Parts: sequence; C-alpha cells; structure tokens
Amino acid sequence: MAGNANFDEILSTTLKNYVPKLTDNVFSARPLFYALTNGQTIRRISGGSNIVVPVIYGTNSTAAPYAGSDTIAVTPQTGISAAEFNWGQYAATVTITGIEEAKNNGEAQIIDLLEGKIFQTQESIIQNMNTMLWGDGPQVGSTNDWNGIQNLVSNDDVGSGGIPFATNAWWAATETNLAGALTLASMGTLYNDVSVGNDQPTILMTTQAGYEAYEALLTSNVRYTDTDVANAGFQNLMFKGAPVVFDDDCPAGGMYMLNTKYLQLVGHSDVWFKPTPFVRPTNQDAVFSQILCYGQLTVSNRSRQGRLHGITNA
Repeated sequence: MAGNANFDEILSTTLKNYVPKLTDNVFSARPLFYALTNGQTIRRISGGSNIVVPVIYGTNSTAAPYAGSDTIAVTPQTGISAAEFNWGQYAATVTITGIEEAKNNGEAQIIDLLEGKIFQTQESIIQNMNTMLWGDGPQVGSTNDWNGIQNLVSNDDVGSGGIPFATNAWWAATETNLAGALTLASMGTLYNDVSVGNDQPTILMTTQAGYEAYEALLTSNVRYTDTDVANAGFQNLMFKGAPVVFDDDCPAGGMYMLNTKYLQLVGHSDVWFKPTPFVRPTNQDAVFSQILCYGQLTVSNRSRQGRLHGITNA
C-alpha cells in the first residue's frame, strides 16, 4: 500500500530516539525490575546457542597450610560447572492506522501521536514483562515465557539451567512452607539460612498483604527504610539490613529473599529493546514497528535465594 515515505521516516527516527527513555522507564517501574537492575548493569552478550552461566558448587581441597618442605597438593579440582539457559524473545508492536496518519499530517502532530503510542506500549511492557518475570518460566503455561522468580527461586519444577536439583542438592533453592501467619522468627531463620558471612539477601519481596503483615510485627517506633529504594519511588521497610517491598505480581502467600548478586537479566547486545523501521503491509491500512528484545533471566546460585510460602496472612 502506498504511503508517505517522509511520514514513515519521521516515525522510525522518533521511535528510535525514544527507545532508551522507554527502556529506562520500564526498568524503574516495578520493585522486581529495580532489584534486578539497581547498582549493576544488565549483562549484555553478543550471541551463542545458549546463555552459559558459570556456577561454583565445591571448594578447592588443595587450599591448606604447610610447613618447610611439605608436599603441596596438586590434586585436580572439580566443583565448577555451568548452568545453561535458552534465549527468550519478547516483542511489542506500535501500530498507526491510515486514518490516524491522515488526522496527523504535520510533523509535530506525528510526534505527539507517536508519543501516545509509545506510552501505551511502555505501560503494557511494564505490566506484562513484570508478570512474566514473577512467573513459572517455560515449565508452566506458555512455553515462550522467560524464566521467572517462581522457577528460579522454587523447587517445584525439575531444575533450572539444565541442572536437576534432585541429584544436585547444592543447586536447590532454600524454602520454608510456613503454613501459618508470618513471624519475625520465621523470617529470621530463612534469612540466616540463605546467608553466608556478608553474602546476604539484598531485597525481600512479598505481596501487599505480606508487607502489611510484616509492618504489623514491628514496634511503632521501629520503621527503618532504605533511602535508595525510597528514592526510587517504592515503599519499603528494613529487615536485617535488607529492604522489604511489595510487588503486585508476587504470588499470594509468599515472601522471597533474593540475593541479586546471583540473579541477572541477560540481554542480547544487538537486540535489546531494538525498534524495527515502520513498514506498510500490503493488506492493511496501517504502518507498524516492532520493538524486539532477546534475553533471559538467569541465576548462578540458587541456594542463596530463599522463599517463605504458605503464609496465611500474605
């Protein structure tokens, strides 16, 4: 279908210029996005049939004291493996119909129209991707879903990253089925279970009900908050030095203690929220551009991730 080439060029150029802002808005819009991107960059890689994440599950037995001319051990070591994750694909389409084009002939009107379309697309990506990243991953539901917190920080599936934790206990997440009301003691035990020295959870995430249940456990004069999280726009309280926040997509009855040192979003260096040029189908009175994203949510240490579930007041 014939169209205005100048119109299409303005659309493509404007969308390309707006995408970095769109990406920033997406990854600052929800607590989970914030937790995965705060203080660190998304890992970008250029390709590969799978995303390979090194994991360490054992110590080096040659590390030991010695005296004088003692023999120093040179035993070959195991204890290093790799988790492999499939690439995930994500897309959103920005469409402008012929009648919308006709009503917005001037460059300023075109840009205003596109801004509205971008905002609509942005809000849809925020909601849908956040829901997906809280989900069960490709094990349940759509086989196209990316990994989610429920399959990376849960032992309900057969294993993540191609490592079955039924025969690899070191790869299992740390879980407690509370089957009752939230208590400070249950939180403290799980927090300690997933902590080793100064390697501790960086954020605790729960439902609104779970957040309010935790708040009710605190004395009236103890309401510490993390200023960085607050400045990012999220309500929070502190527990043992980690902020506690709520996310609308967190599963009911759950509280997740995440160590984001080992949770990482991986994005393809060439296709990470990349817009395609606007094109005109031969059988539609419209132009459209697709915003494409190749990546995956990965984990390199599941034992440092914790989940309280079965919380009756969350």
